[in-house]
Amino acid sequence: MKFQLVINMARLSAKTDMKDMARHTLEMVQMADKAGFESAWAAEHHALEMTIAPNPFQILTWWAAHTSRIRLGTAVVVAPYWHPIDVAGEAALLDLYSGGRLEFGIGSGAYQREFDRIRPGLKQSEGYKYVQEMLPAVKALWAGDYAHDGEFWSFPTATSVPKPLQQPHPPIWVSGRSDAAMRRAALLGDGWYPYLFTLRRLKQSNEEITQIAAEAGRDLSGFHWGLNQPTSIMDGPEAAMAQAVENVGQRYVTAERSAEDIAKALCIAGTPEDCVQSVQERIDAGVRDFNLSFLAPDIDGIFQQMESFSRQVIPHFRA
Repeated sequence: MKFQLVINMARLSAKTDMKDMARHTLEMVQMADKAGFESAWAAEHHALEMTIAPNPFQILTWWAAHTSRIRLGTAVVVAPYWHPIDVAGEAALLDLYSGGRLEFGIGSGAYQREFDRIRPGLKQSEGYKYVQEMLPAVKALWAGDYAHDGEFWSFPTATSVPKPLQQPHPPIWVSGRSDAAMRRAALLGDGWYPYLFTLRRLKQSNEEITQIAAEAGRDLSGFHWGLNQPTSIMDGPEAAMAQAVENVGQRYVTAERSAEDIAKALCIAGTPEDCVQSVQERIDAGVRDFNLSFLAPDIDGIFQQMESFSRQVIPHFRA
């Protein structure tokens, strides 16, 4: 099993100093590097204080300069906001600067409010079409000379400069929740990066990807079966669940399901023993790469949870 971290610069109060926040973020990455986490991932979001990440390539290049081992992932590049030549070059340059440590995650975008500001008039629900066109183009640019004439982009013969250090290219993780995203992962990706999936949905999605790949004659040996996993680990199970409810459950509460029910279904939350059990349940559903996002009210709480998880949970799953 691989345990990875999603690390965001989150400014939850106007009193928070940006320089302190940046320093704490880097300290988290360095702690993860030393604690045995496999990779650290940076998102792409715009005009959001809760996730300050307008360019994940910049953030990961910064982290690369201050770490030596940990791999670095985009979680994720939002295809509708970019041009294929930009993405290919930025990703390859990061792979070069980091010594071949890039994990390339790509998706269609999450929030309509961001689309309204970055791509006015484009519906978030249409973002997947850009992923479908961009991903083959980026792979072709990494491989050599390529000209493109598509629905959203057209350009004469070009290539990625530089080329990625990893050959034929960095691992490609396809993010999403839809059937179309699963199909992209099965046919074009090296990994599947779903988020906010129940155990049943996880198992179903992994089975669907396996079937699609088999029908296409594609071998998924070495494929990365991932999950973006909100996590809260504390000595007191009630306090851990309270963080899960506040940060996840309350966002997605419905008339049919309470915030606590949603938090229990989507989060790993509880004591270290509870977390070991929850991790095992997800392994049984097919997950092999856990991208953990720790839920805590402050920076100190995140550091404490990282330390607790690395010391009391991860060793249970090391061969």
